[in-house]
Amino acid sequence: MDPMPLSLAPLDRRFVTVLRWRAAVVALVVLLLAGVGEAILYGQDLPNGIAAGLAVLIAIWLVAIAPPRRFAHWGFALDERELHIGHGWLTRVHTIVPIGRVQHIDLTQGPIERGCSVATLVLHTAGTDHSRVTVPGLARDQAEAVRDRIRGAIEASPW
Repeated sequence: MDPMPLSLAPLDRRFVTVLRWRAAVVALVVLLLAGVGEAILYGQDLPNGIAAGLAVLIAIWLVAIAPPRRFAHWGFALDERELHIGHGWLTRVHTIVPIGRVQHIDLTQGPIERGCSVATLVLHTAGTDHSRVTVPGLARDQAEAVRDRIRGAIEASPW
C-alpha cells in the first residue's frame, strides 16, 4: 500500500507580483520590437497596427494572465527527511531532495523579490545532474525557517 501523498503548500502570494514584474520587462521588449516592426512596415502597402495589436495581446497575457496561472502550479513541502517541490502545468515536475544530500543552502533575493519581501531558497546537493534545486517565492522569514530546519537536520545527521 502506498503511503499517503504529501500535500504541497503554496508559495507566498506576493510571488505573483514578482512574476508580474518579470513579465512586464519581457512585455516591454515585445512592445518595443512591435513598434520597430510597425515603423518598418509603415510605408508598405500592408495594414498598419497588426504587429502592435498582437504585441499588446501578448503583453496582456504575459503580465495579467500568466503569472497567477504559473503561481497556482507551484508548491513545496518539508518533512523530516525530504524537501518536495512541485511545479508545472503541462509537464508536472515533482522534485524530491533528500535532506542528507544537501551540501549547502543559499537564500537569494533580487531587487524585485526584496521589494515584495520574498526570497528564493537554493539547495545545492551532491551529484552533477540537478544538483541545484530552487524554491522561489517564499516569504523571507519562511525561507529562513526552512533553511534553518534543513541545516539543523544536516547537523543532527550521524553521517
